[in-house]
Amino acid sequence: MKVIEKITLALFSNIVLILSVLLCLIIFGWLDINVLHSLIVGWLDNTVISNIILGACIVFILLALKAIFFDGSSKEEERSKEGIMLENDSGRLMVTRETLENLTNSVVKGFENTENINSKIYLDDEHNVRVLVTLTVKPGAIIKDLSNNLQAKIKETIKTSLDLDVKEVNIRVKNIAPKTNVNETIKKEEQ
Repeated sequence: MKVIEKITLALFSNIVLILSVLLCLIIFGWLDINVLHSLIVGWLDNTVISNIILGACIVFILLALKAIFFDGSSKEEERSKEGIMLENDSGRLMVTRETLENLTNSVVKGFENTENINSKIYLDDEHNVRVLVTLTVKPGAIIKDLSNNLQAKIKETIKTSLDLDVKEVNIRVKNIAPKTNVNETIKKEEQ
């Protein structure tokens, strides 16, 4: 959000807060409406204050209409949330989060001690790539070595394929798969 939009939102919120508090005070009978009426009439009788109030009201009306009918983010910002735009002399390439997730999943599936893989890609405003891989490991896997190898291989693959630096790769082991019976494995392979 732009600085001007943040300032106007803060001002608008404060005005709404003040009006809400005043209305509550009037409803509960803690503030006499005649006092408020005479204060407002006094402000409106003064030309300078009246013009300032009129200008502020016009600005807030325009800001409210902008907020209602126009989206604050540009199309470039929306595209950057979908993925990373790579550019060269020949044109542009949009690398989506889905592409990065699929690439990560294919790397993790290449390791024999992993299953039930799910990856999430997080991009910040500077297009730093952060990867979260959630998986189940097979019994007998050395989890520390597996995670170190996965982290290195994921970073290397993304760097090689897309020339993107991965800020961090976080591995979350959700479960250790139960040992399967040899007969069950043979039946599954026959199907």
